[in-house]
Amino acid sequence: MRGYGVLLAKELTEQWRTGRLPIVAVIFLIFGLTSPILAKYLPEIVKLTAGSVAIHVPAPTVKDAVAQLVKNLSQLGALVTILLAMGTVAGEKESGTGAFLIVKPVSRFAFMAAKFSGLTMTMLGSIAVCGAASYLYTALLFAAPSLPGYAAACLLLLLGLLVIASVTFLGSTLSRSAVPAAALGVVVLLAEGVVASVPNLAHYALSGLYDLANKVALQQTATDWFVPLVLNGAVVATMIAASWLLFRRQEL
Repeated sequence: MRGYGVLLAKELTEQWRTGRLPIVAVIFLIFGLTSPILAKYLPEIVKLTAGSVAIHVPAPTVKDAVAQLVKNLSQLGALVTILLAMGTVAGEKESGTGAFLIVKPVSRFAFMAAKFSGLTMTMLGSIAVCGAASYLYTALLFAAPSLPGYAAACLLLLLGLLVIASVTFLGSTLSRSAVPAAALGVVVLLAEGVVASVPNLAHYALSGLYDLANKVALQQTATDWFVPLVLNGAVVATMIAASWLLFRRQEL
């Protein structure tokens, strides 16, 4: 892959200078901090808003904190991921810098690999910050979960976000504008919500991966974990391969 290292360094430097990397990291940090806090104090908020109406709300537990983290990342985190990925390739084509780089002794495969690698590293760093903050506050407000289990859950959540990122990345490759790419990512996100409501299909989609993350974080027995893990990993690999095959035939 000619030029991969140089392009990856350029991508990461650009993400830092444009503020995308620190902004995403801060947003995910907020997700990590607020998830256990919301789980802890949401019952009290519900009681206050209910007024004189008697509502029985179970005492929150570690399980609620983990569920809130998974919910925040699978919904709000997915939207942030779409915004981050939508201009990855389309922005380079629209500005003309992509054509300039390909003219140099740089392969198209290296160009695409560096783009998605930079995106993945930004997501990995953001998830790490989010997971560390969430684990700390969960331990302070409830009890300390299993650290290896919590770390594994964060990796599963990262894989889920990379599924959304890879689909948006494909959309960014197909278009010269970031808007259609974002639209494709949102459509997939909405479709996932529909699939999650179908019992026979939910286990094989992103919802199955998120359910697995919940169980792993709490050290619960997880059955059939292999299927959602492999299927979602295959989706990421397929989207990346399709993006490269399309990009190598495009006129820049």
